[in-house]
Amino acid sequence: MELTTSHIQFIKEHATDDLTRLLLSAAKYPGMDIPFLVDQIAVRRQIREKLPSWFENGQLVFPAKIAAEQCSSEQTAAYKQKLIGESWTICDLTGGLGIDSYFLSRKAKHLTYIERFPVYCEAAKHNFSVLEANNITIINADAAQVVDTLPEVDAFYIDPARRGESNKRVFALQDCEPNLPGLLPALLKRSPHVIAKLSPMADIQMTLELLPGTTSVHVLSVRNECKELLFVVEREADGREPLVRCINFGLDGMQSFSFTLEEERSAVLVPAGQVGTYLYEPNASVLKAGAFKQIAVRTGVKKLQVNSHLYTADHLVSDFPGRRFRVDEVLSFTGKLCKGLSKTIPQANITVRNFPLSVEELRKRTKITDGGHVYLFATTLVDGEKVLVKCSKA
Repeated sequence: MELTTSHIQFIKEHATDDLTRLLLSAAKYPGMDIPFLVDQIAVRRQIREKLPSWFENGQLVFPAKIAAEQCSSEQTAAYKQKLIGESWTICDLTGGLGIDSYFLSRKAKHLTYIERFPVYCEAAKHNFSVLEANNITIINADAAQVVDTLPEVDAFYIDPARRGESNKRVFALQDCEPNLPGLLPALLKRSPHVIAKLSPMADIQMTLELLPGTTSVHVLSVRNECKELLFVVEREADGREPLVRCINFGLDGMQSFSFTLEEERSAVLVPAGQVGTYLYEPNASVLKAGAFKQIAVRTGVKKLQVNSHLYTADHLVSDFPGRRFRVDEVLSFTGKLCKGLSKTIPQANITVRNFPLSVEELRKRTKITDGGHVYLFATTLVDGEKVLVKCSKA
């Protein structure tokens, strides 16, 4: 599976075309596999921001559009290098598009890529050659069926497919393929480490029960959108609570916050009596991990209300793992306020936390349009009062 010079030129020339029309006009391009080339264009549109270096490389080929859906971004794939050693041998049991295999191979001594679909293996062989990743061995097999024949490695990496019968999306770990909980004992016989990439929808506590021996959980977000969960399972785990690391890759760098679930359970939350000078909103990774009390204890802020997940303080916390705002005004939410609010705030970025109306409903009532430099948080205070907190970025 390769792209010829004419293929690469065709993809560049038609990168912004209507793909349906391009398919219908296939007869205009004799000798060209138009369905294949349309798929290449479609995948490149999907990965433009997710995988910028792969997007820029015109020689890379993509086996299927669905391959781009579950694959890691460059940022999350590169982060996984932190979880392995430089002299390690790695086995990627679910190779797929090969993004994680490639980035892990940049640090590992050797990596074995296993994939059950031949077309993916063919694409991976071509792409790894283009990328000069010469320390990767490709095996076309179903990992669950060959695990007993695999040699010992320093770590197994696995990203179970989150598509079931009829291509329906599944979220329960037992419904994914391969069945990781069932496969885990066999993997730990052949490696001291298993690194599992799971859906951001997975429940962390329930997953820990399914994956005994987990020593760390990594919650990865990109631009404040939770993308994936990483569970690191170790053969010699000592039974202690796993460390939960919340990572958010933003335009201004990486935010990190770590805690244990026991620390969260035992923390004492002190609610805020009123909204202070600054308002704080945790990033998506912190919210997914549930560090609602620990983030207040560690950073010295107070929570507005137990279910609001917004925090306040009279001082600026420059390293707060989330967004920081200066409070300009706190408005009690009433029907009368809604009617005339757009006169003073015609445009705002609205966020709803523990509030009876959705963003859409609030915009409809207030006639406030989206955008601008004003940030409006609709939330509930500790005494039950519903308020709108008008802010500007700190």
